[in-house]
Amino acid sequence: MHNPRAHEGTSLQSQPPPEERNYGATAAHGRPDPVVSVSRKSPAKRGYLIAAVLCYTNLINFMDWFLVPGILLDIQKYFKLSDGDTGLLQTVFVLCYMLAAPVFGYLGDRYNRKIILGAGIFFWSGVTLSSSFISELYYWIFFLSRGLVGIGTASYSTIAPTIIADLFEEGKRTTMLSIFYLFIPVGSGLGYVLAAGMAGLTGDWHWAFRITPCMGGLALVLLILLVPHRTQRRTAAHRALSISGTIRVAAEKPGVHRTAKTTWCQDVISLAKNWSFVWSSLGLTAMAFVTGALGVWVPLFLYRAQLVQGTVSPCLQETCNSSNSLIFGGITIGTGMLGVIAGAEAARRLRKINNKADPLICATSMFISALCLYVALMMAKTSVLSTFYVVTPRRQSTAIALQILVSHLLGDAGSPYLIGIISNAIQAKNDGSSQWSFQSMQYSFIVCAFVGVFGGAFFLLTSLYIEEDRKEAEQL
Repeated sequence: MHNPRAHEGTSLQSQPPPEERNYGATAAHGRPDPVVSVSRKSPAKRGYLIAAVLCYTNLINFMDWFLVPGILLDIQKYFKLSDGDTGLLQTVFVLCYMLAAPVFGYLGDRYNRKIILGAGIFFWSGVTLSSSFISELYYWIFFLSRGLVGIGTASYSTIAPTIIADLFEEGKRTTMLSIFYLFIPVGSGLGYVLAAGMAGLTGDWHWAFRITPCMGGLALVLLILLVPHRTQRRTAAHRALSISGTIRVAAEKPGVHRTAKTTWCQDVISLAKNWSFVWSSLGLTAMAFVTGALGVWVPLFLYRAQLVQGTVSPCLQETCNSSNSLIFGGITIGTGMLGVIAGAEAARRLRKINNKADPLICATSMFISALCLYVALMMAKTSVLSTFYVVTPRRQSTAIALQILVSHLLGDAGSPYLIGIISNAIQAKNDGSSQWSFQSMQYSFIVCAFVGVFGGAFFLLTSLYIEEDRKEAEQL
């Protein structure tokens, strides 16, 4: 709700419209500075407790994302899927997630967020548990269940960050959101580890889909008990503090006109003319393409490389050896956390001497990762260890909905399926030996190396325009 004390002693004529008021902020009376920093009283311990519950649930959220890649060989063998059909599993998941996210964002801005979060957790946990009982005769139901899980997780990913943004003041808000997003690589890696570990421990890969629902049940109980039914909502501008740290509003002076409201189409056209936004979106899309494809296929690719080397035997039993997923999951956790922390620190330091630090760091990371990926692919036939140390870059985005939509649509939504289709096409023209099973995947992954190079180029182009576009934005 609007804080009436924020505008005491101010005439009605000088008050900004509702969408631009400093909700929960202390007004600076008589100050002409157009930059208004928003602050709140220090949050109580309960605020940190609520954030901890949301971070724990975010961990489960991304564990569910990567359960399938962790036991992909078992699932492929159980349902008798080709590489193309196997890649389609993750494509269905991401597409449903991508399409559902804007819907839940709309609902979260207008209805009770706790109820939406609780319903989403219950829904995706229930569907995940149900998918563990699907017979091999009904593979299409398994595909459908992954799509439904994508819809359920979208309800959480779009709403939970807004609650954290509403709980904390400016300085702490950025820190808490960073911690929240740090659980993405941790949850992703644990998804591989949990899936492979449960399959190996029980001898049945279905159990991998029966643990996270129990964790989801605990998260639902914690949500009901600890998260308040309603939290004070901030405006969209105030939530932008998680990125910019300040809100710029038009100075309330006679003769100063506000920028007229624009339609959604006008906003899109304006963004299309912003070259920094365009090139960075394409760079982010390239990154999503690479990470999406590698995240799904690397454990299976390593298994095929080991078959060619003769270090493992063909999997004939019901549950296959998933040691590659365990190792890859552990590396994902470690390198993911290291990449986020090191990237943020490098950007913070370099930004003091170069305003183009952010896109230049992203470009350098993409070029290095593309080179490392290509070398690892070429060496995988003789040394699997080299393949484990492929590290893809990570970058904190500005949470712009259009950028997220494009990066998913052209990136990780289609890349797993595309890699599978290319692998199928290569195998169809050759014999079905272990050698060609490996090489078909190897050649398919080369696409990712080239896309990574393009991503680096896109970020370099971003650096050419970022200063000019930033100055233009500050003048609006």
